[in-house]
Amino acid sequence: MVQVLDSEGTADPWRRRNRPGRRQMPLWQELPLLLIVAFCLAVLIRTFLLQAFFIPSGSMQDTLLIGDRVLVNKVVYDVRDPVRGEVVVFRGTDKWVAQETPTPPAGITGKVGRTLGDLVGVSRPGEKDFIKRVIGLPGDRVECCDEQGRVLVNGVPLDEPYVVRDSPLDVPPNPKECRSRRFDEVVVPPGQIFVMGDHRLVSQDARCQGPVPIDNVIGRAFMVVWPSSRWASLPVPETFDGLSRPAAAPAGPPPVSPTPVGDVALLLPATALISVVARSGRPARSRGRRLHP
Repeated sequence: MVQVLDSEGTADPWRRRNRPGRRQMPLWQELPLLLIVAFCLAVLIRTFLLQAFFIPSGSMQDTLLIGDRVLVNKVVYDVRDPVRGEVVVFRGTDKWVAQETPTPPAGITGKVGRTLGDLVGVSRPGEKDFIKRVIGLPGDRVECCDEQGRVLVNGVPLDEPYVVRDSPLDVPPNPKECRSRRFDEVVVPPGQIFVMGDHRLVSQDARCQGPVPIDNVIGRAFMVVWPSSRWASLPVPETFDGLSRPAAAPAGPPPVSPTPVGDVALLLPATALISVVARSGRPARSRGRRLHP
């Protein structure tokens, strides 16, 4: 704090007493303002960086359970393409049929709650939002099965420890249903990905509904954030490490390997912004303790 000195170099208490202090905003005015700022930040983060998605069905069990909430990185695919083994959220094409129809909110309160939840990204997914695992990239040849009943990508069988409930081998393949484990070879078209659910017994995926355009991918699910007992990351399984690059991959350096550190780093700016807002709402104990620029 700068002291005011008189002509003799001593502090002038009278001028210090009459110096106007910074006016404090009453709590009843400051609290609504902070809530508005926090809400706007949540909308911005949800729109451009991160979004939480609710898991409504069992198509990804036991990796994801019904009721889990996953955090989705929405900017990662702006700088690179999806990688085999990643769990992605996407909008289904016209061929994709929702496994569970969302229940419309009842009454004006339910509608308002759904709208606010959509804005901040904590509501149930839309009817055409799906979450699956990337199995094949553009140019890949995907088929099932080898002698051990495994999925093959470019002729290489996948050992999939995340698949706990697989489809039966004795059911004949049907291109309109995903009941059978077997399906004919599919060459993934350019600009699309072949996705499958981890619970193959019930998952309706690219086996019968077709590949998904990369442009329809919303982002990568990289972490289970709720319930707290299931807090965990969603890394790429090692079984995809030995696969060659797809035939449709452009010439050039290999793609950047995905790391959970890069996804979790997106939490830092969001946490920092919220922390700044929270700190600004703390009342000062006294004017002498208040920091000035």
